[in-house]
Amino acid sequence: MNSSVSALPLSTLNPANEALTLRLPSSLQLKQQLPLSNALNQQVADHRQAIRAILNGEDHRLLVVVGPCSIHDPESALEYAGKLARLANEVSGEMLLVMRAYVEKPRTTVGWKGLAYDPRLDGSDDMAAGLTLSRELMLEMIRLGLPVATELLQPMAAGYFDDLLSWVAIGARTTESQIHREMASGLSMPVGFKNGTDGGVAIAVDAMRSAAHPHRHFGVDSQGHPAIIPTSGNPDTHLVLRGGHQGPNYDRASVSRIHTELSRLKIPSRIMVDCSHANSGKDPLRQPEVFNDVLEQRLQGDRSLVGMMIESHLFEGCQPLSASLRYGVSVTDGCLGFTATERLLLDAAERLRKPSLA
Repeated sequence: MNSSVSALPLSTLNPANEALTLRLPSSLQLKQQLPLSNALNQQVADHRQAIRAILNGEDHRLLVVVGPCSIHDPESALEYAGKLARLANEVSGEMLLVMRAYVEKPRTTVGWKGLAYDPRLDGSDDMAAGLTLSRELMLEMIRLGLPVATELLQPMAAGYFDDLLSWVAIGARTTESQIHREMASGLSMPVGFKNGTDGGVAIAVDAMRSAAHPHRHFGVDSQGHPAIIPTSGNPDTHLVLRGGHQGPNYDRASVSRIHTELSRLKIPSRIMVDCSHANSGKDPLRQPEVFNDVLEQRLQGDRSLVGMMIESHLFEGCQPLSASLRYGVSVTDGCLGFTATERLLLDAAERLRKPSLA
């Protein structure tokens, strides 16, 4: 290696990109602009503790993370949240409903990356506006009494709304990432790691073990400065089954094999099933079939099946981005409509009230 070669200034390396660089407000500035009140802060803390209690078997309700695949329209998202809040009260004895508020979307190649990136859906990528809108929406959902969940994709964005979240997902494409495992180890809410896209759980199990330990890692502090971030480890992680290239992995045989693997590694069996993605063959209308199969396993005694996830919007299906969008229809993965979602969850609550009749 030639030790005489020195680093070039940024302007020499990539002057065009430097000229286009725009600064964002720090996460502290946005939190001060849109603060969480003391009462709502306690509500978030209570919801996090309720989810921990479910994971630990101290609360026998079913955890259900439900909502749009992604949020693209504030009006329809808040209408959905209002409906979900009313439903949550109806089934609160049997289920804890958590609003899925996904504002980042992973992309294999290119495409719309979510509300936090491009809130106007036009490629303008006004991320400052996107972060502000995302935080505003989550605050409104919390004011409705809902716990809020999201997938944390970009660690730098996490600090803008981490205080609002009661549950977090780490996706199938990022569960293997050391950066995301380090981030999860410092989060103060339960985290679900999805199995890899191949359908195997080894990567997610490794992630859970890593996140349980303290770390020191490169990051950004609340004022936007590069920093060494110390974490204490997160004991509240669990596995999320979403199927894989070979098909579903929510069936009894698959779950039994996963129990054996978790037991061998001395990891608590705390499993959530994502009723979408490969588990439903990417057909959103098959999610109730998956849900009911898993519910039956739980009713027959498998208490490790602590939760489920449903992609649901006001109306079923999905649509491509265009100048004329149908209200309340997903622009990413297809969703179950709210009417069908409500019927599914009310029926499930009835079965959970009377398991002997299921």
